[in-house]
Amino acid sequence: MKLMNILVAGLLLLGAAACSDDDKPTFPEEPIYDMTGFAKGADVSWLTQMEASGKKFYTASGRETECMTLLRDLGMNSIRLRVWVNPSDGWCNKNDVLAKAWRAHQLGMRLMIDFHYSDVWADPGSQHKPAAWEGLSLDELKAAMTAHTKDVLSALKDKSITPEWVQVGNETGPGMLWDTDAAVSGGMGGNGVEYVENKKNFSDFITTGCVAVKEVFPNAKVIVHLQGGDDNNLYRWIFDVLKENNAQYDVIGMSLYPGTDTWKTMTSSCIANMKDMVSRYNKEVMICEVGMSWDEAATSKEFLTELIAQSKAIDECLGVFYWEPQSYGGWNGYTLGAFDESGKPTVAMDAFNQ
Repeated sequence: MKLMNILVAGLLLLGAAACSDDDKPTFPEEPIYDMTGFAKGADVSWLTQMEASGKKFYTASGRETECMTLLRDLGMNSIRLRVWVNPSDGWCNKNDVLAKAWRAHQLGMRLMIDFHYSDVWADPGSQHKPAAWEGLSLDELKAAMTAHTKDVLSALKDKSITPEWVQVGNETGPGMLWDTDAAVSGGMGGNGVEYVENKKNFSDFITTGCVAVKEVFPNAKVIVHLQGGDDNNLYRWIFDVLKENNAQYDVIGMSLYPGTDTWKTMTSSCIANMKDMVSRYNKEVMICEVGMSWDEAATSKEFLTELIAQSKAIDECLGVFYWEPQSYGGWNGYTLGAFDESGKPTVAMDAFNQ
C-alpha cells in the first residue's frame, strides 16, 4: 500500500510539472544593441522643444515610442547635441543639453557635443559671438571660451556622462567669433561673407576649445567641423591654415546636404575629400551632418546607404550623423528630416540598420 501511494504521488508530481511547463509564459528575447564601432547617429537637438510643443513619435506600425529609443531601434548608436551659450528661449542651453544627454546615456548611446560658441545658430552665414562676449579682449575671449566649454562638460561629467566626441565650433568654414575689430576677430575671409579675417585668431580659438575639452575629458576626440564636405578646396584652405598655426584638434568633421539629382557626384567628391584629409593631415574624419528632403525617402535611402558603405570602407572615418531626422510637419521650416508628416520614420532610416 505504501509503495502504491508513493507511485501515485510521483505520477501526480510529474503531471503537475508538465502542466506548469505548458502554462509558463514565454517572452520575446531582448534585442541586442551594438553601440560600438562605426558611429551611426542623429543630431536631435530640437527634440525637447518638439516634445514641449506636443510632437509625438511613432514606429512604422504606428506605436507611439520615445524618440531616442525609436532611433536606437532603427540602428542608431550615437546622439549629437548642439550647445548655445545664452539662447533667448532656453533651448539648447546647458540644462537642456544635460537633460537630453542623460536620456541618451540611459539608453547606452554614445554622445557628441557640438559647441556653437554663440547664442544662436553658428553656420556659414553667421558666426556671431555671444552677446555677453561682445567687447572682450582676445585673452578675455579665450577665457570665456574655456569657461563655457568646461562648465558644460563638467556638468556632464558630474552625471557620469562622457562624450566621445566634442566639436569646437559648428560649420566654421567662415571662421568663428566674428568681430569688426581684426585684433579680436576669428573670421576667415574668402567664403562669400563679409567680415574681418584673422587666421591666427581662428586657429588659436580652435586650440583654446580643444585644450578646454581635454582638461575635462582627456580622451574625448575634438572635431573641427566645416560645411560642404564635397568642397576639397575649402577643406585644404582651412586645414592648411590650422596646420600653419599649429592648431590642436583630432578629427575633421563634414556636413553634406545633396539634392536628389546631385547626390551621386557629391558623395563621390565627399569620399575623395575624406581620403585626402586623412592623407594630407593624418587626421580621422567624420560626417557630422547629413540630410535630404523627407519626401524623397527612397532616394534618400539610396544616398545614405551608399554614403555609409563608402565611409565605413575608410578606416579613419568614425561615423555618419543625420541632422534632426526626427523633425517633421515643417518643424521650424525644416524639410530635410527623415520622418513623415505623421511622425513615423521614412524608409530613408533603413540605411542605418544595414
